[in-house]
Amino acid sequence: MFHGSITALITPFKNGEIDWNAFENLVEWQIEKGTHALVPCGTTGESPTLSHDEHMAIVKRTADVVKGRIPVIAGSGSNSTREAIKLTSYAKNAGANAALIVTPYYNKPTQAGLYEHFRAIHDEVDIPIIIYNIPGRCVVDMSIETMARLAKLPNIVGVKDATGDLTRPLYTRNIIGEDFCQLSGDDATTAAFLAQGGVGSISVVSNIAPEECANMHNAWVEGDRETFEELRDKLALLARDLFCESNPAPAKYAASLLGICSDEVRRPLLRASDDARTKVEAALDFAGIAYG
Repeated sequence: MFHGSITALITPFKNGEIDWNAFENLVEWQIEKGTHALVPCGTTGESPTLSHDEHMAIVKRTADVVKGRIPVIAGSGSNSTREAIKLTSYAKNAGANAALIVTPYYNKPTQAGLYEHFRAIHDEVDIPIIIYNIPGRCVVDMSIETMARLAKLPNIVGVKDATGDLTRPLYTRNIIGEDFCQLSGDDATTAAFLAQGGVGSISVVSNIAPEECANMHNAWVEGDRETFEELRDKLALLARDLFCESNPAPAKYAASLLGICSDEVRRPLLRASDDARTKVEAALDFAGIAYG
């Protein structure tokens, strides 16, 4: 259903507000360069610091600009089940094709609580749901067994796996089956994730290198190992160094170098430090991405 290079969109800011012109240009550029789907309002979009009105406006603007050309997978999770239902319902009505819903953070629910959270959203909103499992940010880790229970519900279609455990996609595929859409949530492990049964990646790097990321996934599907390995290696430093400080500060610095948007982030995040900037510039050079 969903596959390939899926960009977790940054949210451009200008003087504290959303830079809508830059955002729309970014969406169009992503489509032009072959990105397979877009995720507005994920972690990379600084969703924790967006107001509800901003969050909903970004989802709608994304769907309006895309106009059905590629799928829109709206970030609509929350640690409040009621809030997640509200955001997911809005995303569906705004034209999103699916919802990316993070495991509840801070609350530390049990596996039974995780199941009930996702089941409640599933039952209230008729839209494909991708589970976002990221223990490093949410503390809780959804087990494969809980995911298998959820996968029996018709609209629970896949997972964004940011556990960093490269045995997970293989075990998940064996337990749940091939039709369950497994997407990597870590750029650095994308290649290995594909080899273990994944079908794509929700990527930060593709904000900066959309064509290269899309072509890498296309090469994998086409069995073009030489091109796949060449692009994998070119993107390796970006996959590492766009995370040298809190995401998306390094990515936004790279975006500013490419003229996409400013490097402005919202507190408590800060702009990339001088050391981080040096690393990002070196990673861009290594990938052969020109900037001025």
